[in-house]
Amino acid sequence: MLKDAKIFIAGVSGMVGSAIVRRLLAQGYTNLIGSYHSRRPEAGMFGIGEEEISPALHLVQLDLTRGNSVERFFAAEAPQYVFLAAARVGGIHANNTYPAQFIHENIAIQDNVIHSAYRNKTERLLFLGSSCIYPREAPQPMKEEHLLSGYLEPTNEPYAIAKIAGIKMCESYNRQYGTCFMAAMPTNLYGPNDNFDLENSHVLPALVRKFHLAKLASKWNWDGIQKDVARFGPIPQVIKDSLNISDFKHSTADQLNSLPTTTPCVVIWGTGKPRREFLHVDDMADACVFIMNLDDETVTQEFQNYPKPCFVNVGSGVDNTIGELAEIIQKVVGFGEEIVFDRSKPDGTPQKLLDVSRLAGLGWRSSIGLVDGVRQTYQWYRNRV
Repeated sequence: MLKDAKIFIAGVSGMVGSAIVRRLLAQGYTNLIGSYHSRRPEAGMFGIGEEEISPALHLVQLDLTRGNSVERFFAAEAPQYVFLAAARVGGIHANNTYPAQFIHENIAIQDNVIHSAYRNKTERLLFLGSSCIYPREAPQPMKEEHLLSGYLEPTNEPYAIAKIAGIKMCESYNRQYGTCFMAAMPTNLYGPNDNFDLENSHVLPALVRKFHLAKLASKWNWDGIQKDVARFGPIPQVIKDSLNISDFKHSTADQLNSLPTTTPCVVIWGTGKPRREFLHVDDMADACVFIMNLDDETVTQEFQNYPKPCFVNVGSGVDNTIGELAEIIQKVVGFGEEIVFDRSKPDGTPQKLLDVSRLAGLGWRSSIGLVDGVRQTYQWYRNRV
């Protein structure tokens, strides 16, 4: 990509979209367009310490589920490159609660953007999927060719099917129209601008917030808890109960009368035994820009050579149990009390580890280790409260 090429990043208010913008700005790209759905992104999302959004980035409010709006946008802007990072995402609870919204909204977004990119002659498009596309019982580590080789994990099947449809749409347009539409399947991502809502976040940000709240509760820091709620959303009652903050009040006198009589604990869904791979979102953004900048011969061979998969796994190649993850976060946050595993809750897929040898063969590997990444994420989180 030339530094002045017009680049469209769909979904800049999300964790991945904002990280891609940060990476592009850091590398000197000067003609970026980023879309957001409802709330305009804060300037700080595109670089810690920024007070103003870079003049190299133009923000537009755009509902990507509306085909006519997307088509008008592409016709007017004609972006040369597209990073399709917009999606409806969430953890096990959110996927179980809103399955219809997950499949409908994601398929609509993908269909509108990919088709408009084709109609308006976009040079390259990179579609971002998820490692949940692979079967629940897929061999570990999971290779690209394991796609559609077995049954999906039921807890996130609608979301996974939507992402599989996006892959097949890229593949089909390449076959029929000669487009250059690629896809990247990331493992579990985390980092700045993650979703810390305790009702619908993924496991790592949820644990960061739970341990932080537990640390505040153990010190009777009601003011800190209230600031956290104001910034990152309400605390579900079941978590209040485990932290012994169900009855805290706002006045000083009431606070003194409602000090916890037992030690707060962090409750984690499931047994803690499932294994998960985690990738810092800045690594993911670096991989996305790397893939988009591959030379024409490599792209043709690796992404347009059907039946070779048009997508590539992006991960660290290392996994940990949820219990091990909890211990890492516990140490980083500095909360030394009890961890409880609620075995009545579902574990989800037993293991999700990506085979990242294909991307490594192209010349890219992750560089941010899990401990350092969690430490950076927690520092970002604390800076926001």
